[in-house]
Amino acid sequence: MTLIETDSFSSNKKVIRQSELMRLIEINHFLSLEEIAERFSVTTQTARRDIAELEQRGKVRKLHGGAALATPLDPGTYKQRRTDRADEKARIANRVAELVPDGATIFLDTGTTCEAIAHALIAKARLHIVTYSLRSAAIINENTDFTLAVPGGIVRAVDGGMFQEGTPDFIRRFKFDYAIISVSGVDHDGDLCDDDHTEVAVVSCALRQSACKVLAVDSTKFGKRAMVRLGSVADVDVLISDRPPPPALNEKFEDHGVQVMLAGSGP
Repeated sequence: MTLIETDSFSSNKKVIRQSELMRLIEINHFLSLEEIAERFSVTTQTARRDIAELEQRGKVRKLHGGAALATPLDPGTYKQRRTDRADEKARIANRVAELVPDGATIFLDTGTTCEAIAHALIAKARLHIVTYSLRSAAIINENTDFTLAVPGGIVRAVDGGMFQEGTPDFIRRFKFDYAIISVSGVDHDGDLCDDDHTEVAVVSCALRQSACKVLAVDSTKFGKRAMVRLGSVADVDVLISDRPPPPALNEKFEDHGVQVMLAGSGP
């Protein structure tokens, strides 16, 4: 093989590797240098170079020890999330609905898990719901006579989230019996991580206004990190998932007195 052919072969390998790396980061939200090196059988130095090149192209954001997506999810990735682990999300949603009594006042977060929860809450009665998710609001509005409040603002096309500068002030007008939130990952440090910094002020405000804070996530989110730190396990009262967290992370939930509730294995 000539020198030119060797260079071309190496270049093609790098393009394929970086393309696959982007796909894995979109799925997992964060990959460490060690995970990248092991997955692609390369050195950590090569992993760092791949991250640096992808960061220069605006694809990823370099974080301590690895990389996360540089921007919020694209519509294709979000659409895939709506079908990924749909059964688990439905069971989690049903468990949330069992927890919430009729007549409760609820803050409902945005995201695919919360859309499943919106469907499950239809079976309840006399709920009062505040959400900044246009998708969840539409589900509730079309199927119930619940009191429903949504902030004004610009609709984010990828997931139907509605934002404006005054959204946190809008949330502060309410007192909630339950704040139901979901995140992109709960990392090994016990931090709640998400993909978009614009959600942090809204969700943080809702948590402060709530008597009971419920974190609803499927088990694939345990040990994963995303670009933005939203809070920590200390900020929630109840975790609802399809499986228990891994032992070290479960210990963090226990240390902060978080009640872990598991969704049933049936439909």
